[in-house]
Amino acid sequence: MIKSINPYTNEIIEKFKQDSKSSVNKKVKLADKTFQTWSRTNFERKKTLMLQLAKELKQNKKDYALAITREMGKPITQAIAEIEKCAWLCEYYANNAESQLQSQEIKTDASKSYVRFDPLGVIFAVMPWNYPFWQVFRFAVPSLMAGNVCLLKHSSNVMRSAENIQQAFKNAGFPEGCFQNLIIKSSKVEDVIRNKRVKAVTLTGSKPAGSSVASIAAEEIKKSVLELGGSNALVVFEDADIDKTIKACVQARFQNTGQSCIAGKRLLIHESIYLKFIESFITEVRELKSGNPEEEDTYIGVMATEELAKELEEQLKSSIDKGAKVILGGKRNKAYFEPTVVINVNKKSPIFEEETFGPVMAVTSFKTDMEALDLVNRSKFGLGVSIFTEDLERAKAMIPQIEDGAVFINELVKSDPRLPFGGTKESGFGRELSSFGIHEFINKKTVYIK
Repeated sequence: MIKSINPYTNEIIEKFKQDSKSSVNKKVKLADKTFQTWSRTNFERKKTLMLQLAKELKQNKKDYALAITREMGKPITQAIAEIEKCAWLCEYYANNAESQLQSQEIKTDASKSYVRFDPLGVIFAVMPWNYPFWQVFRFAVPSLMAGNVCLLKHSSNVMRSAENIQQAFKNAGFPEGCFQNLIIKSSKVEDVIRNKRVKAVTLTGSKPAGSSVASIAAEEIKKSVLELGGSNALVVFEDADIDKTIKACVQARFQNTGQSCIAGKRLLIHESIYLKFIESFITEVRELKSGNPEEEDTYIGVMATEELAKELEEQLKSSIDKGAKVILGGKRNKAYFEPTVVINVNKKSPIFEEETFGPVMAVTSFKTDMEALDLVNRSKFGLGVSIFTEDLERAKAMIPQIEDGAVFINELVKSDPRLPFGGTKESGFGRELSSFGIHEFINKKTVYIK
C-alpha cells in the first residue's frame, strides 16, 4: 500500500493499493486506444472540455486545495492559489492552442510546402509533490490540447491529489483514457517508459531521477523533457527600490515553505546597501506566521516530510562549519523548519553550491557587476535569475551574459502560461508552457507538394 501522511499531524490520511503490472498495462492500452479518437477530435470540442475543466477547478478549489495541504503541508491559501493558477492555464490553452498549432507554410520550389503539427500519442509524466496540481497541469493541458493523451506517475506522498486530478478530468467530461493516474512506485517507472505504446516522457524532479529517466528514454529513442532543480539568484543592486525588492525576495524564497525549484535561494546584495538591506529583510521575514497550514493566516507551514527537513538541517550545519553564520532561525522541530537567514555564505558552502529545498536564504555580497555575474553563473543550475535595479539599461546589458533559462527584472522568477519555462545546465532541458511548451510533444511534419 502507498500511504498518504499528513506532515503536520503525522497521521495517516489514506492508503492506496498499488496498480499491478496487468493493471498498468490495461491503462496504457486504454490510453493508446483513446488516442486514436482523441487525436482526431476538433479544437472546438477540446476547447469546450478544457473550459469545463477550468470551471471544475474553480468550483471545487477549496476541496482540492485542502487535500494538498493535508498531504504535503502547503499553507491553505497558497494551495487555493495553485488550483486557481491551474484553471488559468486551462483557459489559456483553450483559447490559444488552435492558433499555436496552425500549419506553417514555407516557400520552396514546391507547389506548396508547409510544416504541420501532429500529436505523438501517449505521453508519460513523472511528477513531484511540491506543486501537486500545477506541475501536472502544465504538462497535461498543452499535451491534451495538442491531441496527445496522458499517463501520470505522481509522487507517492501526494497520491490523493493525483487521484483528484484524474477525477477532475473525468468530471469535466474528458473521454476515458485521456488522463490516467498510475498508482505505482518509482521502481516501476522504467517499465512504463519502455512500453511501446508510450511515445515520450517528461519529468519534474531531482537530477538523479532526471538522469535515470532520460537515459531510459534515450535507449528507447523516445523524446524526453526534464525540469530539474534550481538555485536561483536574487541580485540586488545599490539603486534598487528597497521596500519592493524585500517583499519580492521574501516571497521568492519562503512561499510554499521554500520548497520550489524556482525559489530565490541565493541572495546577492551590493556591498553599499548590504547592512541596511539585511536589517529590513530580517524584519520582514520575522513577520511571516508559522503554524497549522490549514489556517488561512499561516504563511510558513511544515516541510513535506521530516526527512526533507533533516536533509536541509545537514546542509545548514555543513555550511556553518565552512564559515556561514545564522542570523535568524536555523532550528528544526520534526518536519517544521524555521524561516532562516544565513550570512557569510561563500562559494563552497553547501547552501550556495547545492539546491536547498526549504526555508533557508543564503546571503552573499558583491562589489561589481562582473562579480555579481560570476556569482550568478557559478551555480551548476540554470533555471532563473532575478535582478533588482532602477537602471534598466544596466540590467539589459547583463541578460545575454546570464546562462539561465529565465531572467526577471524587478520581479521574482515565476511560471506563467504565456511564457516558456525551463532551464539550462543541471536544471534540465526542454520547455513547458506557452507555444514552446505545446510544441515539445508533437511531430513537426514536413509536407512537400509538387
